Amino acid sequence: MTMVRRGLLGWISRVVVLLVLLCCAVSVLYMLACTPKGDEEQLGLPRANGPTGKEGYQAALQEREEQHRNYVSSLKRQIAQLKEELQGRSEQLRGAQDLASEAAAGRGPAPKAQAQTDLLAFLRAQVDKAEVHTGVKLATEYAAVPFDSFTLQKVYQLETGLTRHPEEKPVRKDKRDELVEAIELALESLNNPSESSPNQRLYTASDFIEGIYRTEKDKGTLYELTFKGDHKHEFKRLILFRPFGPIMKVKKEKLNMANTLINIIVPLAKRADKFRQFMQNFREMCIQQDGRIHLTVVYFGKEEMNEVKGILENTSRAANFRNFTFIQLNGEFSRGKGLDVGARFWKGSNVLLFFCDVDIYFTSEFLNTCRLNTQPGKKVFYPVLFSQYNPGIIYGHHDAIPPLEQQLVIKKETGFWRDFGFGMTCQYRSDFINIGGFDLDIKGWGGEDVHLYRKYLHSNLIVVRTPVRGLFHLWHEKRCVDELTPEQYKMCMQSKAMNEASHGQLGMLVFRHEIEAHLRKQKQKTSSKKT
Repeated sequence: MTMVRRGLLGWISRVVVLLVLLCCAVSVLYMLACTPKGDEEQLGLPRANGPTGKEGYQAALQEREEQHRNYVSSLKRQIAQLKEELQGRSEQLRGAQDLASEAAAGRGPAPKAQAQTDLLAFLRAQVDKAEVHTGVKLATEYAAVPFDSFTLQKVYQLETGLTRHPEEKPVRKDKRDELVEAIELALESLNNPSESSPNQRLYTASDFIEGIYRTEKDKGTLYELTFKGDHKHEFKRLILFRPFGPIMKVKKEKLNMANTLINIIVPLAKRADKFRQFMQNFREMCIQQDGRIHLTVVYFGKEEMNEVKGILENTSRAANFRNFTFIQLNGEFSRGKGLDVGARFWKGSNVLLFFCDVDIYFTSEFLNTCRLNTQPGKKVFYPVLFSQYNPGIIYGHHDAIPPLEQQLVIKKETGFWRDFGFGMTCQYRSDFINIGGFDLDIKGWGGEDVHLYRKYLHSNLIVVRTPVRGLFHLWHEKRCVDELTPEQYKMCMQSKAMNEASHGQLGMLVFRHEIEAHLRKQKQKTSSKKT
């Protein structure tokens, strides 16, 4: 134990001396960087009145200052690294002393030291289990985990998500910071004095060419980074791995939702037929199965109003349902205003709100998902619903379109996750009021939901965003009216295009003449063979 202590103390003394020398070097470089302009020849710079002129002098001066700054930065990183190593060795010394004391007392290693050892062993095992050093046998091509690639400016990705861009500048902070951290760690390794020759040049971010990375969800993220080498056709490659730690239990809680009422608010203008279909679903899921629902309908105008009120009253009588409110507003339809009025109209205790549209189908399981993912003052829920394609296109080759319940199947041929929509949301009334509600200056279709969503993103509340299997947007023909602003009209048309059918189904429609011609030729060949 005494020899270990002496060895570590000697190493610490050498590190301290090296730190002093490095600090002196930094001071000398600082003095050189601040040398007066009259010393051009001593610095190796061209004269201001020489052949290159003033511009050449400034360019050379800037280049030399950049070299000095880079070298000073490199020295600072080395100093920081040495400090970390010094701290690590000191901790090792203290750990060795603790272990010696434990051994002298006849006890095993301390629980904390053993936990750190176990964690380190686990992280190293993660590298061995991941596909880093050798390949892994996979059953099919669908089991392969693909890489995404990136440069300093762009990420090239297979899973496009909300942006829909196969190439993008990383917008999400966690993704951006992740890649920046990988590049910085690679540069530190390239410029580490203990791993490089004394005359090696300083590597900077401009030497980075490209990288690839992929994540195995149960192991970690692998990065392969390529940099320019010292000569033509030469490269430097660094392989990094960010191991995932073991799963930790954070919290265990019991949730009782027996008395959690949901106030479903539906803004509406005309569309009595759609409201009748909505109430059929509402009666089954909310009245018969769930039983903890209040319905608020905010109706604009008077056209078809009596028909809508009649549907609501008939359901009330037939199902003995009294928990509903009907609010009539004058003026043109505004979804944001309707939802805002409906939320503020509630006079009871703090209630869970579900902002819903008349062309939405939901299950009773979704209602519990709505309750479980919201918490007043802490969490709001923004589910991603499954949007149905045009049944006339999907089932055009069938004898008849199947019933609605049979259409609501989550497959790529039947619909898509509507990840650009933020209109269906669950949140407590207190959070909605405190955040400021909707922007009532927005008229017509679109925009008000994104504005509210961004308010929550800018707050300290947790925004839960996830696809849910029990929430569907039913297909309906979408009309984009001329009164919309250019931005609203563009959003409306994009939504309309995505609603019709999948890429493959639309392709079949575009090339249907070629397909029909091919079928005719095949029939002609078959008939000619028979004759």
